[in-house]
Amino acid sequence: MSFRDRLLAGEVLIGTFVKTPSPHVVEILGLAGLDFAVIDQEHAPIGLAEMDMMAMAGRAVGLPLLSRRWGKGTDWIAPLMDLGMTGVMVPHVLDPEGAEAVCDAVKFARLKRGLSPSPRAGDYGGMSIPSYREKSDAETVVMVQIEDECALAHLDAIAAINDVDLVFIGPADLSQSMGVGFPSPELDDAIMTIVEVCKHAGCAVGLFVGDAAAITAWVEKGVGVFVCGSDQALLRKGAAGIMGAR
Repeated sequence: MSFRDRLLAGEVLIGTFVKTPSPHVVEILGLAGLDFAVIDQEHAPIGLAEMDMMAMAGRAVGLPLLSRRWGKGTDWIAPLMDLGMTGVMVPHVLDPEGAEAVCDAVKFARLKRGLSPSPRAGDYGGMSIPSYREKSDAETVVMVQIEDECALAHLDAIAAINDVDLVFIGPADLSQSMGVGFPSPELDDAIMTIVEVCKHAGCAVGLFVGDAAAITAWVEKGVGVFVCGSDQALLRKGAAGIMGAR
């Protein structure tokens, strides 16, 4: 099953953010058995050349990779899809128009994404155009992030878009936008509103958690996909644990 198949089947999937521009980190996380990873181009200095090597590493170990990158435009998406990335997680999607633009940039069937099977995603020209289009549209994943209070008014319309595979909740930015604490009861209420809307629409929902211990409770509430911490957080925690043993 592809990562998208597993997501749509309702499996609980766990990944992490990658903030270090290194294919070795991707390789290690893949060998560790993560379900996926999100390369955090929004908050880390990772360019297209580094993404090329990281995408290659991800494919080598079978680790699905998505990219998160800041920007209201969507012109950055297709080059990453050409590298063989599994999909994108787009921050600060505010309304259905923004979500539709993301889908337009990812899915060939929407007739707006530039088409060439010559990059890695098309086996460097080894795939026919029809096969490439079909495989890409069947397997690429669109995740849109809800991180702004104003987006809550558009949840139903966003979650109802057929090509939106997952609504991902960014709790830190959402709490900031709402002017409430992180954590706080007000934030939890907003998260549960998003979960319920997505459940009604048949759309998967994901959440960032800083600690894996929080995953079980959120699974029981209806969240199925988790980004837990980051490669840097894992490294820092491990190093601190070593020093704590002294």
